[in-house]
This record gives sequence, structure tokens and C-alpha cells, in this order.
Amino acid sequence: MINYNGRKFVSVENTANGEVSSKTFFEYKQEGNILSASYRGGEIVKGTLIGFVQADGSLQFRYNHVNARNEIRGGQCSSIPETLPDGRIRLHEKWKWTDHDQSEGESIVEEIK
Repeated sequence: MINYNGRKFVSVENTANGEVSSKTFFEYKQEGNILSASYRGGEIVKGTLIGFVQADGSLQFRYNHVNARNEIRGGQCSSIPETLPDGRIRLHEKWKWTDHDQSEGESIVEEIK
């Protein structure tokens, strides 16, 4: 199993209906199979996520944040890890807003060393 504790990620790709950008940074924590993270930057003033790390290293989590328009947004996400040649992790994410929007999207975040 991948241990995400202490790893930092940045968004490198996102669909147009997402609010995360290359200015958004994530700091992951892991206790057992429970994953949590804080994130901020770009359109995101402050965000948190919580979920599970599956046995194969994939992630299932829910996220909530306050954006630059002072709105509270939230959704759910499934992430599939890829190990890059240099050992960093790239996460391929499929997500869905669960607030007023309900639209879906995809994004990629990569570990920062």
C-alpha cells in the first residue's frame, strides 16, 4: 500500500468546471487507511478532504472548500495512483460536485518533492 502521509501535491490538469489549478497545493496525512488533507491556492481560499486509502493505493474521499467568491463547495472523488519514473506519485482523479452543481470532471495532481 502507498503511504500518503506527509506527501505534497499540486494540480497539473483539470476540467473547466473544476476550481483547482496549478496554484493549488495539497498536503496529505494518513493514519492507517484514513486519508486527510488540507489544500489552498488559486481560487481555493481553504479546503479539506477526508477519505480512505484502498489496499491498491487508490483513494476515495470527499472534499469541501471555500473559494475566492466566498462560496462553500463540495464533492466526492476517486483517485488512481501512478508511480512516475522518479518515484513521485501522479493521481488520476474522477470527481463530482455534490452541491448545487452536480457536474463531473477529471483532474491530475502530481507529488512535489
